[in-house]
Order: sequence, then C-alpha cells, then structure tokens
Amino acid sequence: MSHEQADVGFLKGVRVLDMTQFEAGPACSEVLAWFGAEVIKIENPRGGDPTRSGFERLPGKDSWYFLMFNANKKSVSIDIKTPRGLQLVKDLAGKADVFLENFAPGTIDKLGLGYETIKAINPSIVYGQVKGFGAGSPYQDFLSFDMTTQACGGLMSITGEKNGLPAKPGITIGDTGSGMLLLISVLGALYRRQATGCGERIEVAMQDAMLHFIRWGLSSQKATGQPQPRVGAKVPANPPSGVFPCKPGGPNDYVYIYTGRGRLEHWHRLLEVIGRRELIGDPRFETPAARREREAEIDDMIATWSRQLDKRSAMRVLGEAGVPAGAVFDTLELQNEPDFEVRGVMQTMHHPSNGQFKMPTWPVLHGGSAPALKPAPLLGEHNEDVLSTWLGMDGVQLTELRQARVIGEPPAA
Repeated sequence: MSHEQADVGFLKGVRVLDMTQFEAGPACSEVLAWFGAEVIKIENPRGGDPTRSGFERLPGKDSWYFLMFNANKKSVSIDIKTPRGLQLVKDLAGKADVFLENFAPGTIDKLGLGYETIKAINPSIVYGQVKGFGAGSPYQDFLSFDMTTQACGGLMSITGEKNGLPAKPGITIGDTGSGMLLLISVLGALYRRQATGCGERIEVAMQDAMLHFIRWGLSSQKATGQPQPRVGAKVPANPPSGVFPCKPGGPNDYVYIYTGRGRLEHWHRLLEVIGRRELIGDPRFETPAARREREAEIDDMIATWSRQLDKRSAMRVLGEAGVPAGAVFDTLELQNEPDFEVRGVMQTMHHPSNGQFKMPTWPVLHGGSAPALKPAPLLGEHNEDVLSTWLGMDGVQLTELRQARVIGEPPAA
C-alpha cells in the first residue's frame, strides 16, 4: 500500500512563469510546483522543450526524461518569436511572482525578456537565471551542460581511481545541483518579498555552484597544500573504507564499508563481524596511520569475509553491528525497492499519453508524507486554462490566437 500523499501548500497562490528547459531550471521549478505554486511552462508550439523528443521515449510520446523533471506543471505553448506571442509572455510576467530562465548566454535579452524589461513590467518579480558561467567570468559567453560543468567545476578532478583518468560522477549534480541552489535562493527571495514587496534578480552560475559541492576537497587541499587527489571509492587517510565484493559477483555486487575517522569502535566492531577479534588492540592496526601501512592486508581480510555474503546480507550484518555500511544498489533495484513506494518517496505518475511511470518525488516528508505527484503536462495542455484565468481571455480571443499560430493547438484527446 502506498504512503499517503501530502498536498503541500507552502506556495499556494504563487505564480511561476517557467521558461527553462533541459534540467537545471526544470529541476528548480518542479519543486516549486510540488510545493503548491502554479508553475506555467512556456514552450514553443512546434516541439516544446527539446527534452520532450531528444531522449529515449515511446514512439510519438514525450520522453521519460521530460516526465521526470516536469511533474505537477502546466504547459502553455506560445511562439515568442512573434510580436503577439512576445507580448503574451510579457502580459503573463506581469501577473507572475517568479520568472525563471536558463537559455544560452544572451538569448533571453535578444528575445526581449531580460531582467530589466520584466522588472519594468513587474517591479516585484523574483527573476531567476541559470547560466554555465558567472557574469564577468572569462567564459561567461560559453555554452555549458552538466558534464562540462562537472569538469570545470572541480568534480571530475576529484572523481576516479587513484592514478587514473578524471571521471564524471554518475549523478547530474551540475544540472540538478545548480537547480536546487536556485530553488533555495528563490524561496528566500519570496520570503523577503512578503515583508518588503521587493523583487530580486537571482543568478546561479553552474561552475560557481560546483564549488559548493566540493568544499570537502577544498578543505583537504588547505591541509596539504596540494590539489585533492582522486582516490576512487576510498576515503583518504582513513582505512579501511571502500567497496568490497559480495556474491554472486555481478557488476554491482559490492558493499561499501566505512570506519569513521576518530571512531575506533567502528574498527573494533568490524573486526568482530569478520571474525578477526584477536586484532582488537593490536598496535599494528589501532590507529589510522598504522592501518594505512597495512591497507592492502586489511582490504584483503575484509574481502575474504564479504565474498561469502550477498550485498544485502552484508549490509544488514554490518549495520546491526554498528558499522557504517551500504550495499551498492543499482538504478533498477532502487526503482523496485518496495520501501520507497510505501513511504511515498517513489510514486507512480498516471500520464495521459505515456501511461504509468514510477519516479522519485521530493524526498523530504511534510507532516509525515511526501508531496503528491501529478503528471507532466502535454504540450500546450493548459493554454486555455492559463490565458483565461491569468489574462481574462475569452474563447473568441483564444481561437483567434490559435488561428494566427501565436499559440499552439490543444493536444489531441
């Protein structure tokens, strides 16, 4: 049985005009929608957000990637390259509380929707932008995506095996990580606006955002005076830590084991679990420095034990003994883990075109429940709803806009 879903109304009444695409911006606006804001995604009538069709999908349907990052939103399809379409967006901006964009550098200004233009229409607007590089950076005009951001933001330099090539972390922290920092800042600006009525321009550069996520590496660098090295899955200077093989030996049949820095009891508990109690108190293994001298020997004795168990059993035995450990779960295992669905962290989207799609929602529980998941919108699904409620347009006006191809046709039933 699925966990009860919460109708999170933190932002009820807040209107968001969302001109973002791909992931960094949509990740931010999706959480605003989960929090109860009315998020209106402005899309080109001819194709919409490029991620609707640019990723793996069912024939003629929106991609799963699009559904993943656009739940709970509404879609309005407007050709903003026409004078009437541009004016429609400006009119909507006049009714909005938040305006979000993540176009390529300079594009939003060329379109005629830059901050100064929108601020003149709506002085209290919270105007949020995501760019690859910060204003004033020597790279400010460069395009950037998640992977290039991870490279120039330092993540790749500290990821990978010792003496191996830099590696891209599997998570899209360049995109979604930047989006979450934008989200936090937008919420702060909205909070202040309640008291002052003042809007604000918020700019998040993805390269700058990555510095927030590599602070641990920067602090370690300060201690050594050298760049933080790659150490694979291990934690530097604190053995034992890392992934250890489990049966039956598949690509993700590993358990991660960590003994906390300054927590000698973790090491002693681990020795109890693996059947090497006689080493407790042995000066050859009692300090991190001593264990570093025998790291290969220690890793071998732990692996000898872990190979006898599957990863779930190994995690359970270690966890019950008070040793920090985690099985290496792959994406399919996590998708099918019943616990997430029971607690509402994983919910099923009932999409009118794609059918059922199980996906993670906002992972923070509110009143013991996760926010309710609603379907990602079809392209232009909410043209009539939004233009009539926000701008007071009637059926005749809407029909005329469709005939002039300023707005898109409603999606097929």
